[in-house]
Amino acid sequence: MAFIGGVALERLVIRPVERAPQLTIVIVTLGLFTAVNGLGRLDLGLYREAFPSPFPTTPLQFGGVAFSAQDVGVIVVSLVTLGLVTLFFQKTKLGLAMRAAAIYPEQSRVLGIRVGWMLALGWGLASMVGAISGIMIAPVVFLDPNMMQSVIVYAFAAAVLGGIESPIGAVVGGLILGVVLNLLGTYVEAVGNELRLAAALAIIVAVLVIKPSGLFGRATVQRV
Repeated sequence: MAFIGGVALERLVIRPVERAPQLTIVIVTLGLFTAVNGLGRLDLGLYREAFPSPFPTTPLQFGGVAFSAQDVGVIVVSLVTLGLVTLFFQKTKLGLAMRAAAIYPEQSRVLGIRVGWMLALGWGLASMVGAISGIMIAPVVFLDPNMMQSVIVYAFAAAVLGGIESPIGAVVGGLILGVVLNLLGTYVEAVGNELRLAAALAIIVAVLVIKPSGLFGRATVQRV
């Protein structure tokens, strides 16, 4: 359902402004975000609802250390999803065509690739992965129209830290970010639990200033 919805949104909303300036597309997507968020509030209102976890609630013991089955399940599902997406983009003709259409749209059209449909499939794939993310995180933060806002900031900070173009970098960046933010929240009184989101934003700014390509990213060299 998420995949079909993502493709439909691209065809109906993004397609008419596909070749417009980037600022126009940004404004359209922000409006789309606001509209979808408002529709969610029509159903849930201002209340937060509990969401059942797909994993058992019993804790797991490894070497005397207790782990939440929810946390282990989220890590496993995330790694499997990441692996499948990576294989799709690197080993399949459709995945390679989608990458080409995203990076070199005009050249791809010359080679016969249907760029419009590649972008639509990209929206569908992103929506599907986003739905998986929502199902994984909803039992932790409760079901709410705004539940993914802080998660998106943390995820973006992890991707920037590891390298936007590196799937492995995103995983490593997420682990580093999680450990650093927990240590800051525990041992730095000024941060606590309330300013962890601000600390994640500060990490984004610091990485973009010091090493824009991230830990595992490669700097792009342009010859003029």
